[in-house]
Amino acid sequence: MTVKTYRDPWGIPHLRAADARGLARAQGRVTAHDRAWQLETERHRAQGTSASYLGSAAVAWDVFARRARLADTARRCFEALERQDPATADWVRAYVTGVNEGLATGTARTPEFARTGLDPGTWEPWHPLGVWLATHILFAGFPAKLWREEAIRHLGEDAVPLFATDGPGTAGSNGWLLAGSRTTTGQALLAGDPHRFIEAPGVYQQIRLSCPEFDVIGLAVPGVPGIAHFAHTGTVAWSVTHAMADYQDLYRERLRRTAAGIEALGPDGAWHRAERHTETVEVAGEPPLGIEVIETERGPVITSPAPAVADADADGEAEALALRYPPRVTEDLGFSALLPLLRARHVTDVDRAFDAWTEPVNVVHAADTAGGTLHRVAGRVPVRSRTNRTRLAPAWLPGHAWQGWHEMPYGELTDGVAVMANQRGPAAPLGVEFAPPHRADRIRALLDERRTWSAADLPAIHTDTHLASAASLLDHLAALDDLTPGAARLRDRLLAWDRRMDAGSTGAAAYAAVRTAVVRHLAAHPAFAALAAPPAHPEVLLPWLALTPRIAFALEHLLKAEELFGIDRPAAVRAAVEEAAASGPAGTWGDTHRLAPWRALPEPSYVGPALSGDHDCVLCTSAVPGLTDLSARGPAARYVWDLADRDNSAWVVPFGADGVPGAPHHTDQLALWLQGGLAPVSTDWDRLDLVEETP
Repeated sequence: MTVKTYRDPWGIPHLRAADARGLARAQGRVTAHDRAWQLETERHRAQGTSASYLGSAAVAWDVFARRARLADTARRCFEALERQDPATADWVRAYVTGVNEGLATGTARTPEFARTGLDPGTWEPWHPLGVWLATHILFAGFPAKLWREEAIRHLGEDAVPLFATDGPGTAGSNGWLLAGSRTTTGQALLAGDPHRFIEAPGVYQQIRLSCPEFDVIGLAVPGVPGIAHFAHTGTVAWSVTHAMADYQDLYRERLRRTAAGIEALGPDGAWHRAERHTETVEVAGEPPLGIEVIETERGPVITSPAPAVADADADGEAEALALRYPPRVTEDLGFSALLPLLRARHVTDVDRAFDAWTEPVNVVHAADTAGGTLHRVAGRVPVRSRTNRTRLAPAWLPGHAWQGWHEMPYGELTDGVAVMANQRGPAAPLGVEFAPPHRADRIRALLDERRTWSAADLPAIHTDTHLASAASLLDHLAALDDLTPGAARLRDRLLAWDRRMDAGSTGAAAYAAVRTAVVRHLAAHPAFAALAAPPAHPEVLLPWLALTPRIAFALEHLLKAEELFGIDRPAAVRAAVEEAAASGPAGTWGDTHRLAPWRALPEPSYVGPALSGDHDCVLCTSAVPGLTDLSARGPAARYVWDLADRDNSAWVVPFGADGVPGAPHHTDQLALWLQGGLAPVSTDWDRLDLVEETP
């Protein structure tokens, strides 16, 4: 059977092949055709070689990737996959073969290659595992442990819960499951939207994979075969949300140099030889950078390696930080889950497949046409001390080794509904910090407004803009008196505001202006002065350590706390509202709250479209109050999976199916995404355009 590539009206590829291996090859080939630049960027990021063509802006990531040993870990995981699951390894190889077959055509139609002088490389079988690892290595938020150390050192233990909220992380999600008892058809519905940095091209690829063994639609990760996170097989559908589990540890290492190399002090009181070698990071337009790569028995050292003894302390020792993460320990990235997911027919199949899941740790929702539902956590979380989970663990003291793996918890539906939005839920025993409950509570409240829902009804929930977290600041405003007339009018206007962060709302803009001023006043207070200067840690980790974003995302807690290090919060709010009133009308929220997607090659002249939503809205388009109203994070896709009729399902991504600028399907979904609309899923082959047949 030849491999056939069809396209729907949105340019989304629908692939047919004789078997799973042929389908993987076709998926690799079509992805290379549509997204060659994205694939090569992700491959280079996994290797730590992106600065070779992107220049100095990419050096920090490349250094981190090298020191964290991402490429070496991916290689080891693929070698283990070949030993333990050769069928899946062969399937991955087929995908890589397809990528290599399609790169020449994809490169020729993509202008970024000419702009940078980059020639496409040759993919190796471990590269999809490297792409997966590099994409998710920061999802567990291990840099938050560095923040806690700084907060405790300067403010004391009581500071930790004040700042414990979903902060400058890289991912989140909304997801909800309605059992048949809560739908108009009697069959289940799943819906949601993963929140990530919005990238151009997008981080999700709409695709259909069909062979005699299975026929699956869903959102794939470009560079990785199959459809892992969000899919519908016709008889069962699944989706995931970020569980907010803590499964990576940072160890404080005591290192010393000897004539033979570097040694690390272990918990047995003895010095042990650490692995060490040097690597060179090539940088376009600049001299190459030599770095030292060190690994102790705990894991790779990710901060600047130990200096020469002459530069160390009096004992000839220096400290550094080592990262311990599950795939480095187990040589397993969970790829053995991918084929069983494609072959799933019932929720029991999905459940068994996710038993092999490793990372990121997710909450899974699934439902099938037989009435089955699933609500569980999937992934691998080590059992270890509380210090490991919350702070930096001293590598030289006993009691901080990993002691096996947690059993993954299961949840239940409540009145036929399960809602996850990164809040505490089934994964609560596995995590430390979770998102505030506002998004989850709002979704649940909206779902409870009616007894039954249809697929067509659910986009209204995706786009809800009510901001419950505004209450703490508005309560402070309500308590103020003796304001100037202009500030009093602004206060009264905000107290009458409907608390919706709509792009066209002047009230939302006024609220955001006051909020920004409050954040800046708090960040400038002497009580936080010691946290204002970023500590000497890798640049990649600094967003978790920046004071202003920390205050911005924890503002609700900071304003509600009984006491805040002697800070006069009413005075800060008073000063903020007076400043905002003196500045005059703020326009509409969409004037400043605009989409700012990440691009490997930035476009300085780009002005993004206006956005509704905010960090704690269901429509989660995150600004960073105090720094910018621009939004770099938001819904990287939206979906509704209908178990009554797969063709009644719908989806959308922020831009389009094609990664090539100027192509017809490069940004044709943007208007739909901005409006909160969804594109229909179409699985009728007779209504699709056959565009290619290959042997």
